[in-house]
Amino acid sequence: MTDAAHLTATRRSYDTVAADYERLLGDQLAGMPLDRAMLAGFVAEVDASGGPRAVGDLGCGTGRVTAHLRDLGADVFGVDLSPGMIAVARDTYPGLRFAVGSMTALDLPDASLGGVLSWYSTVHMPQEDLTASFAEFHRVLAPGGLLLIAFKVGDERVRLTSAYGHEVALDVYRWSPDQVARHLAAAGLVESARLVRQPDPQEKTPQGFLLARKPRD
Repeated sequence: MTDAAHLTATRRSYDTVAADYERLLGDQLAGMPLDRAMLAGFVAEVDASGGPRAVGDLGCGTGRVTAHLRDLGADVFGVDLSPGMIAVARDTYPGLRFAVGSMTALDLPDASLGGVLSWYSTVHMPQEDLTASFAEFHRVLAPGGLLLIAFKVGDERVRLTSAYGHEVALDVYRWSPDQVARHLAAAGLVESARLVRQPDPQEKTPQGFLLARKPRD
């Protein structure tokens, strides 16, 4: 599949599932204390960094985690590839800012963010897109800024043909924490913490969370 076809399939799939995605997952964080702890720690680290307070939830989907960051006190906005997901986000969380955009070519100034959240938003990216996204995260983060990435742990690609009650065409990439850390390091981002938790009953793999910082110098 070409890069253009891959992006088109991902966008179309999420446009299709957007309303049911929010219906099924909108309150998912309430039952995930470790996930919430990583998000709270991320917001606290951004606040303590001394740089810009703006946080980009990049690959925000329907905005459910964007809203959670807002409730934690973050100055947050969301960006997503799918116009359908952004439409649901704007309807569901009207007090928040959302825009359509690609993580591989962000319409954001250099060094403008104190934090970047990538909450499972790279799971459909082959390695070349992952590399491009991490380079963009480094570019838009201010020195001392923080990235929190959540991902599915493993070492394989899985093809999804149905999700959230709809037909889709999505590849899901699973990475080891060490692989993610190496890709981040290659982009100039330094790991500061990681968590791997075992899957909940609805999940098929362990879940990984990695916090990384853009060096000040």
